[in-house]
Amino acid sequence: MKMKLFQTICRQLRSSKGFSVESALAAFSTSSYSYGRKKKVNPYEEVDQEKYSNLVQSVLSSRGVAHTPGSVEEDALLCGPVSKHKPPKQGEDRRVPQNWFPIFNPDRSDKPNASDPSVPLRIPLQNNVIPSVTRVLQQTMTKQQVFWLERWKQRMILELGEDGFKEYNSNIFLQGKRFHEALESILSPQETLKERDENLLKSGYIESVQHILKDVSGVRALESAVQHETLNYIGLLDCVAEYQGKLCVIDWKTSEKPKPFIQSTFDNPLQVVAYMGAMNHDTNYSFQVQCGLIVVAYKDGSPAHPHFMDAELCSQYWAKWLLRLEEYMEKKKNQNIQKPE
Repeated sequence: MKMKLFQTICRQLRSSKGFSVESALAAFSTSSYSYGRKKKVNPYEEVDQEKYSNLVQSVLSSRGVAHTPGSVEEDALLCGPVSKHKPPKQGEDRRVPQNWFPIFNPDRSDKPNASDPSVPLRIPLQNNVIPSVTRVLQQTMTKQQVFWLERWKQRMILELGEDGFKEYNSNIFLQGKRFHEALESILSPQETLKERDENLLKSGYIESVQHILKDVSGVRALESAVQHETLNYIGLLDCVAEYQGKLCVIDWKTSEKPKPFIQSTFDNPLQVVAYMGAMNHDTNYSFQVQCGLIVVAYKDGSPAHPHFMDAELCSQYWAKWLLRLEEYMEKKKNQNIQKPE
């Protein structure tokens, strides 16, 4: 039956220019074979082996790793693969914090006082009993985030081994630390500076944030601890300074992948508003902040992406932070109940 149909088509197209019965027969035969026997695709053949080879080399390199705390396939790591489903419409999550507390302090002004110190505050982080902002966010990740994080960890151990993975994490920590040290050196007043390490200032990350630093002035705090006595959490903020004339809590991040949208920064906005809310009610600070700024720097020196958060946006993220904090407190409460006396 198929052959008769094919012969009929050939007779109709024989007069067509450039038509070849032999080529058509070959194509027909091939397509029929392909239709009858589908080739099984091995998913491991689609893995980019060169990508992981470069990763291993960068991790074990004496110059340190190319990946940073804000990268390492962070999209797949924390949020899983790209979803083809439409994002939830605004307002679908109707949860509201049970114990509401304002992010802004009505008794404080965001204007500088004459008595404010000219040297940026550097309050050390001391209390290890109260949960930190980082711990709260880590302990309240979704099940999907935990799954992808664990899968990424196992894959890295398989590629690098236990020792290689430990070295990888150490290099990530060291790289982030050097970046923040360089920024602290740049933003500190000259009279408080010790001898600068010029090697720190030559990194691609510093080159990446040069256009941002031009708009930063009036530094109020650097690597300074904050504590929210009412909500009972602590944190260590990167910087409080004016950005384009507006006082902000600034959080410096690093990444190899471009992050031009604030949604790509995952829980970073929650981290910023958590620091902001704590600082606005911390007696160690005489001023308050109503804006936030997340700066994503890139190792190759390409211009960093600034994500500015005004007071309205900060209030929205503050509500989400309160929900995460309540979830953490509820988990700790249940764990204490389950502990034997």
